[in-house]
Amino acid sequence: MARNIGSRYTAHQILGRGSAGTVWLGEGPEGPVAIKLLREDLAADQELVGRFVQERTALLGLDHPHVVGVRDLVVDGNDLALVMDLIRGTDVRTRLDRERRLAPEAAVAIAADVADGLAAAHAAGIVHRDVKPENILLDMQGPLGPGGAHPALLTDFGVAKLIDTPRRTKATRIIGTPDYLAPEIVEGLPPRAAVDIYALATVLYELLAGFTPFGGGHPGAVLRRHVTETVVPLPGIPDELWQLIVQCLAKAPASRLRAFELSVRLRELLPLIAGMPPLDVDEPDAEGDDEEAYEDPCPTASSTPRRGAVPLVPGAQHDSANRDTHTSMRVPGPDELAGGPLGTARAPRSAGAPRPGSARHRADQVRKRRLVLTASAVALAAAVGVGGWLALSDDSGKQSPPQDTKNSAPAAP
Repeated sequence: MARNIGSRYTAHQILGRGSAGTVWLGEGPEGPVAIKLLREDLAADQELVGRFVQERTALLGLDHPHVVGVRDLVVDGNDLALVMDLIRGTDVRTRLDRERRLAPEAAVAIAADVADGLAAAHAAGIVHRDVKPENILLDMQGPLGPGGAHPALLTDFGVAKLIDTPRRTKATRIIGTPDYLAPEIVEGLPPRAAVDIYALATVLYELLAGFTPFGGGHPGAVLRRHVTETVVPLPGIPDELWQLIVQCLAKAPASRLRAFELSVRLRELLPLIAGMPPLDVDEPDAEGDDEEAYEDPCPTASSTPRRGAVPLVPGAQHDSANRDTHTSMRVPGPDELAGGPLGTARAPRSAGAPRPGSARHRADQVRKRRLVLTASAVALAAAVGVGGWLALSDDSGKQSPPQDTKNSAPAAP
């Protein structure tokens, strides 16, 4: 059912839903548009509306071939909307869901396009703050580039900043998507242009590998890894490309390249990786013991969201077609961030191993701990020369018949 958005636009059909609002296919004075209509409770927040108006000039002035242009910002009664260019295509997340990983040439071409868009934004003083595959659109009507990649455009400029108002988020909260958050944001520092470079390097890693360098398991564990872990190497790509990714994933913001430098370097590497097939790598295992260390700010029982993805707005429900997977969660304390040794890297996950965070993965973790405890008890008894009996507990908590530790191996739990 059509609805009017202000006096100039009409929304006809829903294209997608997110935690911050709904994207509609609309019509304006100059033809078809995409209209991002924010939720009514957001529109009722006068502080957010004020910031919305303040951002109008900056967002309308951001004009670049690799940025989805914002044509208008509408404040009308209960309606708060961004009117954007309509891109005929799909997002990078949808392509990853279909193909899992891309050929290096296509992945680098997409990242170079996004870096071009970020360079224009940063020159205008705008930080995106939520670069991720869901916010990168592929223009299927545009010319094919290196590796058969369609032109990539970055969208949703300003949304994270609009939502991140003092009344809605405190100094101890984080706005962003866990898999792509730069370490300085996790540590509570203000977001600068370098956070977008870190996020884009994370996206490039994901395009090549099929998984993010620090993702998997509970969002709190993901945040800690950004601060404490080093990135797991990707075999099979030229060292020049790998060193570029490592530099842009540096923990220190000043060590990362600037957006225009990254774009130039990526395009220089395209001839070197032309024709390379997608990488064949295993997803690394994650630490399953971190899950109980953090409280999920928006728990739901009706759905299983993608890893590291929780709603931007407290109280919002997860959506199966959600492309707006921000998070607002507490900043981990120093002790929690120090939960793993600095400079460690996770071991690759072998084929057939349980996915991190799954019920099978947690059961395996418990089983391993029981085996370690049982083996330790047997070793201690042998060391002090004590024979006799050792009672073992099965999974139900009942006592099993005693076993002679001298003559039999401990039963597996």
